[in-house]
Amino acid sequence: MKKGIVIITIIMLVVGIFLISNKSYADDKAIDDKTESKIVEMKNNVANSLEDYKAKYGSDSYGTVAYILNLVRIYSIPICFLGIAVGAIHQYVIGIRKLDTLERGMAFIVTCVTLLIICQILPLAFAVFVKFGRG
Repeated sequence: MKKGIVIITIIMLVVGIFLISNKSYADDKAIDDKTESKIVEMKNNVANSLEDYKAKYGSDSYGTVAYILNLVRIYSIPICFLGIAVGAIHQYVIGIRKLDTLERGMAFIVTCVTLLIICQILPLAFAVFVKFGRG
């Protein structure tokens, strides 16, 4: 019963990721003006966000590092949750038959949780260090 629920959940997750990320296009056209304007707008938003970080931290290097740490913080959440799911499959589904896979699954879960915590706390620690550490 547990195997079936886990396998169905993983299949739905993978199919959902592919359906969301891969849009089917009817015809292969060149980039039209509307799409080009959206791309330019996205580029300007990223540049403005980076400039905001540079102004907030008072330095180009500190602002760039803070911007990168914010991106790491955002993108680490789904990657680590996917890693936790893979570790759970190794521990609870495959590990029922093989004890070495059971231990490997638990180690992978612990690694992903540790990585998630580090990626979430690192931007905060950097901000505190920059704000109070450099005077």
